Amino acid sequence: MDIIDDFDIQILKQLEKDGRMAYSAIATTLGISNTMVHQRISRLTEQGILTGIKPVLDEKKIGYDWGAFTGITLEKDHDSDRIIEELKKIPEVTECYYISGTYTLYLKIIAKNHEHMRKVLYDKIDNISGIAKTDSIMELGCAFKRNIIL
Repeated sequence: MDIIDDFDIQILKQLEKDGRMAYSAIATTLGISNTMVHQRISRLTEQGILTGIKPVLDEKKIGYDWGAFTGITLEKDHDSDRIIEELKKIPEVTECYYISGTYTLYLKIIAKNHEHMRKVLYDKIDNISGIAKTDSIMELGCAFKRNIIL
């Protein structure tokens, strides 16, 4: 496991507040050099700790009012890699997890409305060869979403 120190944690906390923050602003806030911030962010990226700075979209504000969590049961678990590749082709599937228990995979799906959700589930996901069953729970809103707190 890669070790991160207090400077790394402080830099990550600044980026968590605003991923667009200039390195010089982070340096000023933390009382360290701009070069140190750049080197630390480069190292965190190379180590795979920091995987990118991406926008966080509010799906509801861009017209995606429906969300679902869907458990998928496969006919054969060893088909999971192929099925995951097919799921990646469906833009409404925003997250996919391997899980233990009743299902093999667990998805987060977003859709514009109930008809759109039905089409995603029935016309796209259920038509993937090797999927035996889906079980969806409709999402009624996100109470909070965050990264791990350092």
